[in-house]
Amino acid sequence: MSRKDVIAGSRNEEGIPRAVEQLKQRFGERCQTGQSFREQHAHTTTYLPSQLPDAVVFVETSAEVQAVVQICAEHKVPMVAFGTGSSLEGQVNAANGGISIDFSRMDKVLAVNVEDLDCTVEPGVTREALNTYLRDTGLFFPIDPGANASIGGMVATRASGTNAVRYGTMKDNVLALTVVTAKGEEIRTAHRARKSSAGYDLTRLFVGSEGTLGIITSVTLRLQGIPEAIGGGIVAFADEKSACDAVITTIQMGIPVARIELLDALQIRACNAYSGLTLQEKPTLFLEFHGSAETVAMQAAQFDEIQQEFGGEGFRFTTDPQERSQVWKARHNAYWAGRALAPELSGLSSDVCVPISRLADCVAETRADLDRHGLLATIVGHVGDGNFHVLLLFDASNETDVDKVEAFLARLNARALAMDGTCTGEHGIGQGKMSYLEAELGGAIDVMRQIKQALDPDNLFNPGKIFR
Repeated sequence: MSRKDVIAGSRNEEGIPRAVEQLKQRFGERCQTGQSFREQHAHTTTYLPSQLPDAVVFVETSAEVQAVVQICAEHKVPMVAFGTGSSLEGQVNAANGGISIDFSRMDKVLAVNVEDLDCTVEPGVTREALNTYLRDTGLFFPIDPGANASIGGMVATRASGTNAVRYGTMKDNVLALTVVTAKGEEIRTAHRARKSSAGYDLTRLFVGSEGTLGIITSVTLRLQGIPEAIGGGIVAFADEKSACDAVITTIQMGIPVARIELLDALQIRACNAYSGLTLQEKPTLFLEFHGSAETVAMQAAQFDEIQQEFGGEGFRFTTDPQERSQVWKARHNAYWAGRALAPELSGLSSDVCVPISRLADCVAETRADLDRHGLLATIVGHVGDGNFHVLLLFDASNETDVDKVEAFLARLNARALAMDGTCTGEHGIGQGKMSYLEAELGGAIDVMRQIKQALDPDNLFNPGKIFR
């Protein structure tokens, strides 16, 4: 990630004011051009500079999304879809100016098919709101990135989270989409069948496209039954490598753990202070098991044997919902807890993912790298699938600090790629990771460019993201 990647594209100085005027006529007060609205729709949770749209349109129906796209296409004006703004790599920046399409009012659950374990929602529904809605059905949606993100945004960035080790990522849990194309037409990528061999897999094409190929207007999702029993555990280790080795063995033995998260010693210190915990300040695993009471107890016992083999200390297991909730709330607040360690500094969260067999090496080398260069950072990870995050705290106004951080990020990504991993397990590319994607995929990016050109020939959907 480098500030150099965040460049302003060419603006359509004639088309933008014409489109804004037409949108104001069509949407009235739901088309806002005030500075505060524009700033709210360009913020990023990184140190990358914000790039404001020229207007924000609050859409309420799919037909209105089509109208916005048609007006913008007529005047060749860029569009950026906006959910909750929780993306981490500058995905909602308006690099070429244009219109931010806000989906917060398209937040309806359109259908729940309990017998088929699926539902269809509008893109502005947040994951927490969806699970609240589903609570009385005995079903839940398992994908849970740390933020209370919108479903549309989670589709666009191919999000995952703490449950991914058991339930997969968004690509595994999206059955179908409706998408508005560059012509302003709405297409449906699939039906609700659990499998299909009907032509190109357009659903998976749009999942992870970061709003660069079309605008998502509805999402059909797989759901899961709420487990009969849930058990959670916590165990500390002497170092990150021992914790990761315990994770690797757990996965390789086929224990169907639902969540297995690593928090390093500094992150534990931060969580103790921020969330009122009293854990040992050592690398720690948080775990959760789903199933019947008998299978949960058996899985916990199997893991207990493994953690002892790798020097775990004080393994605590509980089925008490309040105890589990306190621990997982602290885990989901880990970013803010980390930021609170040095609130005067900027924070930059980056992630990589490696094959599970290389996890211990990658985490240990990353911690050694941080210590060697005197960087203040926490490590947390969805380590059951080889994915971990580094939250760097630094003075963004100090060019020396910025250079040190960017040099570390280059080494982190090179390390993951050398281990046959990826530059991002779940944050996406956006603006911040374009150079690393080039190193990862090489000539395959040319194929991505051809797809982009075919579906968005005027480069109006979220330009300046994924590749230059």
